[in-house]
Amino acid sequence: MTVSKMTWRPQYRSSKFRHVFGKAATKESCYDGVPITRSVQDNNFCAVNPRFLAVITECAGGGAFLVLSINHTGKVDPLHPRISGHRGNVLDVKWNPFNDFCIASCSEDTTVKVWEIPPHGVLKNLTSPWKELQGHSRRVGLIEWHPTANNILFSTAYDYQVMIWNLDCPEQVMKNPVRTISSHTDVVLSMSFNTDGSLLATTCKDRKVRLIESRSGNLLQEANCKKHKASKVLFLGNMKMLFTSGTSRWNDRQFALWDQDDLSVPLLEENLDGSSGVLFPFYDPDTHMLYLAGKGDGNMRYYEISSEKPYIHYLTEYRSNLPQKGMGVMPKRGLDVSSCEVFRFYKLVTTKSLIEPLSMIVPRRSESYQEDIYPMTAGNKPALTAEEWLSGIDKGPVLMSLKPGCQVAESYSEMSKGPGNSLDTRRSQSKPGALQLAYIQDQLGIKGGKEDSGNTEDDRSQTPVSNGEDLALCSPPRTENELRLKFHKQQEEIRRLRELLNQRDVHVKQLELEIKNIRNSQSHQSSP
Repeated sequence: MTVSKMTWRPQYRSSKFRHVFGKAATKESCYDGVPITRSVQDNNFCAVNPRFLAVITECAGGGAFLVLSINHTGKVDPLHPRISGHRGNVLDVKWNPFNDFCIASCSEDTTVKVWEIPPHGVLKNLTSPWKELQGHSRRVGLIEWHPTANNILFSTAYDYQVMIWNLDCPEQVMKNPVRTISSHTDVVLSMSFNTDGSLLATTCKDRKVRLIESRSGNLLQEANCKKHKASKVLFLGNMKMLFTSGTSRWNDRQFALWDQDDLSVPLLEENLDGSSGVLFPFYDPDTHMLYLAGKGDGNMRYYEISSEKPYIHYLTEYRSNLPQKGMGVMPKRGLDVSSCEVFRFYKLVTTKSLIEPLSMIVPRRSESYQEDIYPMTAGNKPALTAEEWLSGIDKGPVLMSLKPGCQVAESYSEMSKGPGNSLDTRRSQSKPGALQLAYIQDQLGIKGGKEDSGNTEDDRSQTPVSNGEDLALCSPPRTENELRLKFHKQQEEIRRLRELLNQRDVHVKQLELEIKNIRNSQSHQSSP
């Protein structure tokens, strides 16, 4: 007779992220009075980087979006300058992952436009883009930047085409993409890249999930699951899995997990609830956490992903009374590591014209840097140029540390000198009329440094950035007095820059008069 020993297993998983909680920003740290778009498109309508926040706004006649400084919290001026170069409603905006001053937008007017943002923000309405991409025949609904190659942009429209654009081309108006992917029979609902950008996953209105080789456009796999109608797709980092959210055949909200190498049957399907709003998935490859936010919901569920069954482990849920229309996500280099923040959303609340930052925090007693929750992460340096990627090279992202004091970004002036960067000096010289106040000050900073060498604030635009913020503004204001002081400093700097610009204008006019006088005198001498 053999006695089998029963092994006891705990009912919970040991995880450092079991107690992650969501912390909404105070009212003073929100962006109030933003006329958020009323478009019914199932997009996020918001894009964030460590310097700026972009949000699509409601407007009459054409399409526009706002670009606000990330520190420009509180009440937003209703007359704040906008980017308004589209002739139809703007449907999607995305920041260049390698250039915090470059943003792409797509619209119902069938175009994609790429814009340069001045380093100190938008000071007047922008209507002239850096690049205009004219290839689609119907409205463009989605755009995505390549995750490792510089200046490669993907766009998809209601003509069922996915187009690949190389922005390093010299033309200002581009009509021919480097490649067109025609594998879809209906509207593409979402796109997602794997870590090195060699694979592209898409969901389509025809209920199919497709895996495509991003460079050649070859269709590698196709999933046709009648029980799951996918609307959003996401690559789960290097775990060789795909995550899709959508609805079941009974119109229950549902998510599914797929093996990247075999899309015939999903690894896992799970129904959530009977609500009708689209589920937006967000994945953090550093912590392996997955966040699910429903359109029109106030709550947000989050999970932890593992490579073994049951693959998805429910952690908890953030609850709020404010329904979200869309969500922007801050890149990891812009997080506040001193408070153990591992993810930050920017929640669009249309009912209150409000954008509410929402931080996901790991509770820790120690205030020192927690290396175990901040591994090396994708930085703001491209691993490849556009030409290298198009020639057939694939590389993973260039990693960086989030430890305070590490330089994680270059100043604007350094980026404008870098090889292959979209903000090169030749382009800025070709459009002197579009230069903004702060950019002129940067360009003339070398000459002005002799006159204002005693003032350290002149070089603020050239200071290195740590954790996504200027070293001088490393920590956000904690009290109302600190906020007031920083506001007054900012106003003083704007006033000083305006005076400097006026001086330059006077100097330019004097030089023009001198040139005119010299030409007149030369013409009089040559006439007899």
